[in-house]
Amino acid sequence: MSITSTLIVQMIVFLALVGFTMKFIWPPITSALDERARKIADGLAAAEKAKFELAAADKRVEAELTKSRNEMAALLADAERRGQVIIETAKGRSIEEGNKIIAAARVEAEQQIIRAREMLREQVAVLAVKGAEQILRREVNAGVHAELLSRLQAELQG
Repeated sequence: MSITSTLIVQMIVFLALVGFTMKFIWPPITSALDERARKIADGLAAAEKAKFELAAADKRVEAELTKSRNEMAALLADAERRGQVIIETAKGRSIEEGNKIIAAARVEAEQQIIRAREMLREQVAVLAVKGAEQILRREVNAGVHAELLSRLQAELQG
């Protein structure tokens, strides 16, 4: 065989191989490559979508955190105001109660002073009677001289 015929036979075999490859082998390879490219594109699109959703979720979380911080600050300020009101109310009540206690103590002190004066007057009257008794050197009957004693007591009071 000559080189030309060998070359022609090799070309025919090569073309048959190319035709067979193009008909039976190449379509599954291209469909697999296309499928893989589609999956990669879908994955990239999903990643991009997830990235945007993550950014949106971060914004929502930050907004919720800001809202919660503001609510917490408002609640804290409200609690502080309520505490101040309670403290002021308690101070007012304690001042009123203190004034009542002081007034009651003053009334009690005045009553004790009056009782002490009465007891002192009675003791002075008894001492005056005893002194008069000793001056006269005789016994003075308190029942008989009640009017004299009451006048003496009235003079001591006045």
